[in-house]
Amino acid sequence: MSLHPEPIGEIPAETVRVARAAFPKGNIVTRLREEFSGLYQDEDFRRFYPSRGQPALAPWRLALITIFQFLEHLSDRQAADAVRARIDWKYALGLELTDPGFHFSVLTEFRARLVAGQAEHLLLDTMLEQFRARGLIKVRGKQRTDSTHVLGAVHDLHLLELVAETLRATLDDLAAVVPDWVRGIAQPAWFERYAHRIEDYRLPKSREKREALSLEIGADGFFLLDALDDASAPAAARVVPMVQTLRDVWRVHYARDDGRPRWRAGAELPPVGERLQSPYDPEMHYSTKRQMEWSGYKVHVTETCDADAAHLITHVKTCPAMEQDMTSTAEIHACLAANRGTLLGE
Repeated sequence: MSLHPEPIGEIPAETVRVARAAFPKGNIVTRLREEFSGLYQDEDFRRFYPSRGQPALAPWRLALITIFQFLEHLSDRQAADAVRARIDWKYALGLELTDPGFHFSVLTEFRARLVAGQAEHLLLDTMLEQFRARGLIKVRGKQRTDSTHVLGAVHDLHLLELVAETLRATLDDLAAVVPDWVRGIAQPAWFERYAHRIEDYRLPKSREKREALSLEIGADGFFLLDALDDASAPAAARVVPMVQTLRDVWRVHYARDDGRPRWRAGAELPPVGERLQSPYDPEMHYSTKRQMEWSGYKVHVTETCDADAAHLITHVKTCPAMEQDMTSTAEIHACLAANRGTLLGE
């Protein structure tokens, strides 16, 4: 996808007419367009696109859609549907009423470009520049920072689900890369045991049967890891990312005594906050704060708090859930100091 920046332009007349009839007093989406135009410009994103290739969708629109998506807690699919169906969104985006929209995966690709360009803060920083220009943020005004929890967007697995699903996912990923090798080392019981996603309702109910299954899964995992460590294993198999996840989970939860697997327990286990909670999000961890318990991340949000002005978020930092709040203070203050318009007064 290439980028050829174009001016934002006017909102189509028919879109204006219908939007004003539907929202005579406006709403947050239409007012954002009226007060701040497109908020972003294509030029803000030029460095993330090549100069040759098929023209990309206007990144200023994708950025604005990302903001609306966050405001309304929409999935990518729901946000793409809103672009097609919502009059207020078409107004803010400057689209014809008949505009067919785009495939929802475009939003994923757009975010990936920002992450690859280490520009995760670009949308917020550009928005803050607009707010400063309007006098909405005071230089050296009052600001406060607090942390809160961010839940991991994956199913929170209990231990038996975790080890079983980690092994199943590893076999799945290996089968996609080295199918012949997987067929050659797979044990007959694996085809039934790991054929489907592992969920609690599929697992045995009695404690004895669950314990027996956990040891069978442990043995299966060690068998696979031994096969991967054998000199005959293809190099492509060893670099599959899920293989490292399997190693980490087995290292934490299983030990081998005389070749037989057993659960680790007590002092053998690392602190609960350092243990993997899901094979699909290795950075997600368990933590507590006051009476809150969660599996996910921690986010530090800084906002202005002057009594005579709007309270606006000026900085966001996401960190591991188990990280102590005070360890982020210096970095947050440094980021605010680097941005003169949001420098802390107190």
